Amino acid sequence: MNFTVRKAIKKDTADIFRLIKELAEYEKAPQEVKVTLQELENDGFGPNPVYNAFIAEIEGKIVGMALYYVKYSTWKGRCIYLDDIIVNIEYRRKGIGGKLFEEVIKVCKTMDFRKLDWQVLDWNEPAIEFYKKYSTVFDDSWINCTLHEKQLKEIKL
Repeated sequence: MNFTVRKAIKKDTADIFRLIKELAEYEKAPQEVKVTLQELENDGFGPNPVYNAFIAEIEGKIVGMALYYVKYSTWKGRCIYLDDIIVNIEYRRKGIGGKLFEEVIKVCKTMDFRKLDWQVLDWNEPAIEFYKKYSTVFDDSWINCTLHEKQLKEIKL
């Protein structure tokens, strides 16, 4: 299957948003998507972008994306956090996710970053098997912690 991967541009924002909603449906959590199209556009392509993305296209149709950002580790220094790789369900298992992942790896290597982090749901066996091909270190010694919007608002400072 012929596809191309390129850096995302502002006009891709609606398709990025569509892919995010598709992933939320796949993960049985559509109600969890709180980001808006306007936020995505401003946060990725506004005056102070906080994320980058790669897009996968087939004949002009966007069928996948990888969204990532720079983070800093007190022990390792500059790193990348891969927030999501999303490929339309009908285009999975065709090498698109791998190419998107490898583009993010190239950014890490080119920028001389020390690590690439991401999460995978424990029930997502296809994704776990995919990442095993890259000698991924699966770390079960860390517990994920989150303060959601509700908790943040409730904290009295």
